Amino acid sequence: MVLTILVAGGAVAASLAPPDAPLLAAMSAGSPAVSAAADDLHFHIAACYPHDPEAFTQGLIYRRGEFYESTGLVGQSSIRRVRIADGKVMQSAKVEPPHFGEGMTDWKSDVISITWRSGTAFRWDRKSLMLRKVQRYEGEGWGLTQDGRTLILSDGTDRLRFIDPESFAVLRTLPVTVNGRPLAALNELEWVEGAIYANVWQASQIVRIDPQSGKVTGILDLSDLAAVASRDNPDAVLNGIAYDAAGKRLFVTGKTWPLVFELRPGKPSARTTGCAQLPDAKVVGRVLPTAP
Repeated sequence: MVLTILVAGGAVAASLAPPDAPLLAAMSAGSPAVSAAADDLHFHIAACYPHDPEAFTQGLIYRRGEFYESTGLVGQSSIRRVRIADGKVMQSAKVEPPHFGEGMTDWKSDVISITWRSGTAFRWDRKSLMLRKVQRYEGEGWGLTQDGRTLILSDGTDRLRFIDPESFAVLRTLPVTVNGRPLAALNELEWVEGAIYANVWQASQIVRIDPQSGKVTGILDLSDLAAVASRDNPDAVLNGIAYDAAGKRLFVTGKTWPLVFELRPGKPSARTTGCAQLPDAKVVGRVLPTAP
């Protein structure tokens, strides 16, 4: 399978996804070649775990051996604590209408979730999932992560907002580019080893972003996984990234996907579990040149 830098193109907007989201422009054919040395983006599929196929996944994090997940759609939005091994929802809290739940992350003893168009953030107690506080922000909310100092929010454009975790004030914005051109439709986010990993809406790629320059420094192509998990449903797009820093494991899933995939660095082993339906699936990672 060959990685393509044309990470979007003219995909038709999915009916349940934000209808006015900017479509990605195809990258220039004359852009610099992708480096073949991609050791730091070599992942393989290590395991597959059951995932609720009704969950319209908007955010995913790994904490203390469990997933926390946010789901979307008005009337179906929720925050969940999920057991990894079998996908069982151990605890949940409803995000009430008219809110459309979007990304989430944790901060100290809280879980913070955002909403699509209502400019509302919810702070939940991580242990009980009881609502503690409601906060406001401007514009749309898509994805959310944190770097240990600030929250990082995507809004479907090519810009990320760095936000004060307590006041929700915007501290700075970061334009994101790939090969010198703006990369819009940034969605679910995860902080991974000092970089921002981002789903690109309606694409089957995850991009790695330098948090200082905003340059895309690498791309993970997950087309094989998406082809199996989406079951030909145009709304079932890749949209969920969680990272286990201690175990060096990357977990990925999507909206209404029946599986969560565990990705590990290095070469594949014979110990892959729960992935019989993916005998030939690959994850292709490439590093992009960092020079302007």
